[in-house]
Parts: sequence; C-alpha cells; structure tokens
Amino acid sequence: MFNKKNVASICKGRTVDIQFFKPHPLLQEWIQCIMIVNYQIHNHHANEVCTYPPTPQPSLFFYIGDKIKVRKWGSDNFEEQPNSVIVGQQLNSVSIDINRHHRAVRVGFHPGGLYRLIGVPMHELIDGHYDAEEVFGKQMKTVNEKLHLAHHNLEIKNIIEMFLLSQLDRMKPLLPFDMAMLELFKENPSTSIEQIASLACLSVRQFERVSRQRIGLPPKLFARIIRFSKAYRMREEYTKLSWTDIAHRCGYFDQMHFIRDFKAFAGTTPKKVEKMLEEQPVKMQIGLRL
Repeated sequence: MFNKKNVASICKGRTVDIQFFKPHPLLQEWIQCIMIVNYQIHNHHANEVCTYPPTPQPSLFFYIGDKIKVRKWGSDNFEEQPNSVIVGQQLNSVSIDINRHHRAVRVGFHPGGLYRLIGVPMHELIDGHYDAEEVFGKQMKTVNEKLHLAHHNLEIKNIIEMFLLSQLDRMKPLLPFDMAMLELFKENPSTSIEQIASLACLSVRQFERVSRQRIGLPPKLFARIIRFSKAYRMREEYTKLSWTDIAHRCGYFDQMHFIRDFKAFAGTTPKKVEKMLEEQPVKMQIGLRL
C-alpha cells in the first residue's frame, strides 16, 4: 500500500540510511513524503556540524536518537532542539550539530500544507523552529514517547501517520491557490506569476497576499528558493557536473542571477559551496525528495 525508497551508504566510519515513505492516501493532498534518516558515527568520531540551506518545503521534524543542536544564521550559539519541531520557511542557512546517533523523521508538506494544518500565517514562521508539543499539546507528547519506544522504520512511520490522520478534522480546506503553487513547485519555477495566479483564480495582487499567508513568501521569492534548492541538491548528488550545467538545468538564464541566489540563500558563492561540500562529512540534502 505504501511506496518506499532507500538511500544507504557507509563511509569513513559513518553509516547513513535514508528511507522514504509515500504518505497514506488521505494525507497525500497536503503531505509530500515521510523521510526517516539514520546516521551513525563509528570509531569514536566527534560530533559533526553540517550546513542545511533553505528549501522551499516547510517541515515537521521528529528527533528520536540523540538530540541535535542548531545554530541560526548570524548567531554564535547552538541551541538544542526539542523532540519534535515545526520548521517554517527558511530564507537563511543553518548549521546543525547532528551528534553521534542522528535518527530523525522529516514530514515534508506540499505548498500551503503546513498552514492548513496549524492555521498560523506562514510569514510569522520565517526562519523559525518551534516546539511541536507547544502547538499540539499532550497528543504530540504521546507521539514522541511512542517514537522513542519504536524499533523499526515502518513502526515509526505508522505512529506519525496515525497522528497526522487524527488531524484531518482540523484541516483548513484546499484552495485553487495551493494547487497552483504545487504546479510552480513541481514543474517550472520560471513560470510567470501571472500564469500561476490565473491557475489560482486570483488577481496578481490577491495571489501575492494569499501567498504571504499560506506560503510565507511572495511568489517570486518562493520561486527563487525552488530554483536555488534544486541547484544545491544537484551539486550534492552530481559532483562532476559543472556549475554552468547545473545553472542551465535549473532554469537560470545567466550567471549573475545564479550567483546572487547562492549568496542570498547559502550565504556564499557557488565555488565556496563546492569546497564546503567536499569537506562536509554528511551531505544533508542529497537524499531530499521535494
């Protein structure tokens, strides 16, 4: 009934296993995937810090293994994360101390999906990480307790799905806007805003207002993050591709805009990102499915 994919590797005393589950049919309207990551450091390696750049997909994270610590852009300090975290739309990279045993679940939302679940205007969550127990209360605390007792990925996935299915009654309705943004998300971030607004049955001005509420960002900025994220993930996965090839495949019309987006969202140039990825112990988005 459920499709799943695995990505596994063993390298330099580290084991990385990533498993993707297609969500329950009743959840697929607003949830794109459930991703389970197991990362184990062997041979007494120290904790490792990795960069996690912006993606166009807000998420609900569950941390089952060692707790991670996150340092936000511009901060000198790492903050320990709670057992479950709502992550809004990112505009800036964060640094993540993944600790020795990183076992985590990421629930990735379709455009507008997180807004439909929690009802909070998404512009209020920009670059924010929020304790999910403070949003969902005792129900989320019970979920976290069950996850820490779970032994297998399928059991973990089932616990999270049961929680998500229990939220269907509180969901805000699907709008043409959400379907239009999904079209932008999946197909071509270079599609004009006028075309996407037309698919949403809205004027451009109305479309921009609704986008700020349900996505958190103006549509053009959201489209830039989609394009940047694709380029970054392509660099992680296809190391022999040139930046010129990547820029072309991701819909960039010139190097200037390509470099501008990397400086805006990765905080540095493509060349420096390449060097950083060569030195980074784990490529945090190589297995990401958006």
